[in-house]
Amino acid sequence: MNTLGRSGVEVTALSFGAAGIGNLYREVSDEQADAALGAAWSAGIRYFDTAPHYGLGLSERRVGAFLRERPRDTYVISTKVGRRLEPADGHGDDLAHGFAVPATHRRVWDFSADGVRRGLEDSLERLGLDRVDVVYLHDPDDHAEQAFREGYPALERLRSEGVVGAIGAGMNQSAMLTRFVRDTDVDVVLCAGRYTLLEQGALADLLPAAEEHGTSVVVGGAFNSGLLADPKPGATYNYASAPQELVARALRLKDIAERHGTTLRAAALAFPGAHPAVASVLVGARSADEARDGAEQFAALVPADFWRELVAEGLLPKDAPVPPVPRVPPVPPVPASGEERS
Repeated sequence: MNTLGRSGVEVTALSFGAAGIGNLYREVSDEQADAALGAAWSAGIRYFDTAPHYGLGLSERRVGAFLRERPRDTYVISTKVGRRLEPADGHGDDLAHGFAVPATHRRVWDFSADGVRRGLEDSLERLGLDRVDVVYLHDPDDHAEQAFREGYPALERLRSEGVVGAIGAGMNQSAMLTRFVRDTDVDVVLCAGRYTLLEQGALADLLPAAEEHGTSVVVGGAFNSGLLADPKPGATYNYASAPQELVARALRLKDIAERHGTTLRAAALAFPGAHPAVASVLVGARSADEARDGAEQFAALVPADFWRELVAEGLLPKDAPVPPVPRVPPVPPVPASGEERS
């Protein structure tokens, strides 16, 4: 277990990202979502991350329904604020935002102090929980002034009141997250897609700042939206079709991994967690098989010669920390034929 900054909130090194079970890109049944969460639990994952944005609240409802059956002190859950959900006419779907759900609500950007509190209250109602452990300001890219002036102080008050244990921001960029680390007292930041085998922009700003300030980093998007999980033409990168040159780079990484007796998925999950500032790596799963595979790949040994070759070939910077040893699973692996749900 790793502690988020100075908060006292402890998370597992591998965590569950719940965008997929919010019907990201395609529908997932309630039964499939529950099975994915169950397989993650059986693998020892005890940190679950969700958000109102994921399926217009569907992800929160599914995660909450699963976790309500477990003792409250046995897991950590994070959600996000900044997009309030307001009822809509319900016509059509939400695929324009990436989620295969009916358009029953619309998202309203709101990083005001009142919006943060109302957003958290709404999330707790959807989750069916009395508290969450971590709250992130979600994608404040175009709302920086309000996020820093109103949203962050509101989170700080919630933390001081004991409503939440840790606070931070979650984004798909490292520059503004670095500002949060330097200019505020956040416990943790969630950086999606900017510290992976394909790109290491966060190594230049966010990660050294986090080390200096004692702030934890949770890395999301370790597969860069899917490209590093299964590189091929048409694969997804940054929630869109991957450019040809990135597909070629990912395929090269896959070839090197297989030549060294490992998989690209194992390397992609192992790499970000090797940095000392990184407390947890999020893996998304929409099925039990995907959740089990994520845990198995995370625990796998990635040979040192693989990392050396990437550096020699200019595919990784020389100063990027790499894992010297295999990850230890939180609990013994569970046979694929069954799931331990408690």
